[in-house]
Formats: sequence, structure tokens, C-alpha cells
Amino acid sequence: MAIDDTLNYKRIRVRIPKNYHQEPVISRLISDYGLIVNITAAILGANAIGDGWFDLELKGTQAQIHSGLTYLHDLELEVWDDTKISDW
Repeated sequence: MAIDDTLNYKRIRVRIPKNYHQEPVISRLISDYGLIVNITAAILGANAIGDGWFDLELKGTQAQIHSGLTYLHDLELEVWDDTKISDW
């Protein structure tokens, strides 16, 4: 069985609640899942009070992207993908 190492792109928006502000959530997408992450937009309250919103472009194999999204869902973060851009 061949391994698919084709690079794919996925746009997402993720809400990171304030209780995760000290956690390296985005950094782990890179170090643990091998993704290339481009932050295209971000909203973070003054002094990091409140939730943060990040628009991210993920680049990696289909398996890497799937694993990274599973990680975000396991943290119970709200994630919107590019199929729901009208909801952004």
C-alpha cells in the first residue's frame, strides 16, 4: 500500500478559550503533528482576557491534517473549516 505524502491545504478558524492561553495549542500542531501553520488572522483580547480566535492555514499530508484536527477536537475547541466560511 502506497503512502500518500501529497501536501494538502486546509483553512480553519479555531476558538481558543482563555483557560488554554498558557497552552501551546498552535505550536503543538507544528511539533507534534508535523503541520505547517500560517496564522492569517487573529483576535485576542487586551491582556489576553477572554477567548482568542485564530484563522489558520494548515499544510501537510491528509493524515497529518486529520491528526491535527482530531487533537483540536479532543481539546473540545470550536473549529470551523473552509466548508463553512460563510459562518465566519
